[in-house]
Amino acid sequence: MLDDLFSRLREATAPAEIETLQDGIWQIWLTAGHPLLDKRLETGTRALSAGDYGLAIAEFTFLTETAPDYAEGWNKRATAYFLRGEYKAALNDVRETLRREPRHFGALSGQSLMLRALGDARGTLKVLLRLEQLCPAWPGLQEQLRTLREELE
Repeated sequence: MLDDLFSRLREATAPAEIETLQDGIWQIWLTAGHPLLDKRLETGTRALSAGDYGLAIAEFTFLTETAPDYAEGWNKRATAYFLRGEYKAALNDVRETLRREPRHFGALSGQSLMLRALGDARGTLKVLLRLEQLCPAWPGLQEQLRTLREELE
């Protein structure tokens, strides 16, 4: 089912269709597959929303240690590190996420934001080109690519 959603995402052009396909993909990614893991994911996500990054990181660390192949545990912890301003730790977790799920558009998007903030235009361009392979019509993507290419010329 995930492969089908990604195939359709690659062809999607309408923003509403892209959003619907992304939502379907997120529903799959946000299921850890075990009640205890799903509960820890939920607790960590609530902590993240409440700005309690320490608790969120602790919950997502539990996920990465207990289910190291579960990409979303790494991605959520990357988000918590990012929001806490710990870009190095966040980028490390993004790499782990992408090792497990190379199509993770959330991780790619976050990685591009961090690299851009760190002044790495070439790295940002590389990441956005990967995102373009997943969904060429991603809202705002073509404009970002144009801007980066102009900067690098």
